[in-house]
Amino acid sequence: MPRQFVNTLSDGDTVEEIYLLADKQLRANRNANLYLLAQLRDRTGLISGLMWNVTEESVAPIQPGEFVRVKGKVQLFQGGLQVILTHIHPVSTEGLDFADFEQSAGESVEKMFSRLREILLAIEEPNLRTLMECFLVDEALMNDFCRAPAGVKTHHAYRGGLLEHVLNILETASRIADLYPGLDINLLLAGIFLHDLGKIREMSYDGSFLYTDEGQLLGHILIAIAILDEKLCEFSRQTGQPFPRETALRLKHMIASHHGEYIFGSPKLPMTPEAIALCHLDNLDAKVHEFCRAIKDDPHGQSNWTPFSPRLDRKLFKGERNEVEPR
Repeated sequence: MPRQFVNTLSDGDTVEEIYLLADKQLRANRNANLYLLAQLRDRTGLISGLMWNVTEESVAPIQPGEFVRVKGKVQLFQGGLQVILTHIHPVSTEGLDFADFEQSAGESVEKMFSRLREILLAIEEPNLRTLMECFLVDEALMNDFCRAPAGVKTHHAYRGGLLEHVLNILETASRIADLYPGLDINLLLAGIFLHDLGKIREMSYDGSFLYTDEGQLLGHILIAIAILDEKLCEFSRQTGQPFPRETALRLKHMIASHHGEYIFGSPKLPMTPEAIALCHLDNLDAKVHEFCRAIKDDPHGQSNWTPFSPRLDRKLFKGERNEVEPR
């Protein structure tokens, strides 16, 4: 029986299939009865699954980032498709083809990494360029960097996603540098490369995407600073000179403050021009990517709007779906 990909589902279809559980929420209806809202994903898109009258205990075995087998029926509700679930339970990854569940980067990893190397090795400040070389020649580190996702369930949540995200920001910064002469573009480019580097150890990505013990206990910000410290020591061994202290502090501050606000998990607020630039460039790329993916992955192609997204707290406008292309 052919696989029931998300983008092939239609109103009234009966579904019995395995999907990646991208998110799981327990909610209460008007009568205070709990129901499950599950976000089910494969490589073609995302669809919501709802199961009524559940308990915390009954849905405890299923966790985001794992694979689940579901049974249910597709229905059209308020312009979007959803699956009313009758069964959902975890399944082993044995025998699964991960290619059925993974989205992919827009370009090849090899092409993106080549461009990233080109940008970083063009940094004019000698100490920063040498530091970047310490990272780029570490084959094991760069292999992980090229394989890692940028997130488990939000933006760039696929293998190669971290590389794509970082490269997008590097390209954007390079294009706007002339508009902001107060920015140290060399420092900004190095900080962009480093800001999410801790995600290579924050998450596991050999099978489904899950947070590691180290990731949950420390988070990618602290891990990135630890990796940077290792390379600063390597810089000193190779050059026989210590890396400039203030530059190292500025790089660490960019990593520590790139989430922008305390409420978003940032240990520090941005306090340098390069740090605030990184914060907004990072957020721009993440949010635009998330919006575009939500529109692209919407399984109800004929609607002008996506279904309401609890994460984004809004629907997204897709425009007229049947308008004639201009000539």
